[in-house]
Amino acid sequence: MSFLSTVSVLFFFFGVKVYCQYEIYQWDEEYDPVSNEDYEPQFQFNPNVEYGIPYQHMLGCARECFCPINFPSSMYCDNRRLKTIPNIPTHIQQLYLQFNDIEAVTASAFTNATNLREINLSHNKIKSQKIDYGVFAKFSNLLQLHLEHNDLEEFPFPLPKSLERLLLGYNEISTLQTNAMDELVNLTMLDLCYNHLQDSMLTEKHFAKTEKLMQLNLCSNRLESMPPGLPSSLMYLSLENNSISSIPEKYFSRLSKLHTLRMSHNKLQDIPYNIFNLSNLVELNVGHNKLKQAFYIPRNLEHLYLENNEIENVNVTVMCPFVDPLQQHHLTYLRVDQNKLKEPISSYIFFCFPRIHSIYYGEQRSIDGQTIQLKTQVFGRFQGEEEEEEDHDDHDNPHVSQESEEHLAPHYYEIQEWQGII
Repeated sequence: MSFLSTVSVLFFFFGVKVYCQYEIYQWDEEYDPVSNEDYEPQFQFNPNVEYGIPYQHMLGCARECFCPINFPSSMYCDNRRLKTIPNIPTHIQQLYLQFNDIEAVTASAFTNATNLREINLSHNKIKSQKIDYGVFAKFSNLLQLHLEHNDLEEFPFPLPKSLERLLLGYNEISTLQTNAMDELVNLTMLDLCYNHLQDSMLTEKHFAKTEKLMQLNLCSNRLESMPPGLPSSLMYLSLENNSISSIPEKYFSRLSKLHTLRMSHNKLQDIPYNIFNLSNLVELNVGHNKLKQAFYIPRNLEHLYLENNEIENVNVTVMCPFVDPLQQHHLTYLRVDQNKLKEPISSYIFFCFPRIHSIYYGEQRSIDGQTIQLKTQVFGRFQGEEEEEEDHDDHDNPHVSQESEEHLAPHYYEIQEWQGII
């Protein structure tokens, strides 16, 4: 009897074990777990075990740098007071060498580097004559090259055909070979701000092959006229802080895709009335010039900056010759401070531009150079009942809208990152 009892007990526990396994298995099959974004399972690597996937110590990393486990194709050598470029392993795709004391770019450091897609050598002490000829051209997969904040005197040449983004701002570039950009057929963004470029250095041939270029930064150079031969693909053009005094009448005829144009801090005076009639233009900054009158405002323009000019009167009918209820103008913000206005703009402007939210007047300059303030500094107009109430409250307290204005530094420089565009 005891023997049978023992067998029964063992059989019972065996059945329970099988049953539990079966239930757990069934539960996993029927249950569709919801992924938890906050949960990231960690895999404990063992360098002595062959997992069949690359491991940073197996692949190698320069001893002066850091190669994180989560990003085995990246090598971080930034901010380490390096004077030379360490040897780059074959598997590295992203190389970060910014904020060092590197003076030369030698081919020997890149002997094994054949898969680089991004190189950041910004904030160093590199001179053009210290870059080995063709050192960058060998990287057939290179997409981004950062060389801003160095001591370059010439545009780097040659460069790989694959390159999409080239940043050369804050250098001393005064030489640009005629064929320097002939191979850059995939270039979408070029930054040449804060260099020593003059009109004679930019010709129509320079941009003839850059048919995919969407963003061009030429701010803070020595230009006195508009750069010629820009590609029709251009969407963003930065020309701030130059000495440009005029714009040819048909200059923008090929630039129909232009989305943003920044020409503040130049010497613009008399410009053609219809010069900015671009169907896709959304932002226009011509502040800090010598403009004396307004001009035609294209329908899709949303932000217009006219501060620090010589405008004495804003003729709304010049900006908006006719009102079409079916095709309303999109202007929402207008800045006209530091001009010579004696009175606020006619309220007719709200009929021409029904979407306008505010007009910022700030301080105006009188004939004798003194600053004056108009009685009404900010007009407001919002669509919808709730927005109209907010607008009414702002008029009761005129300081609310004025204090909410964002004042940018007069020499504002920033590389624009366009989401979904570039």
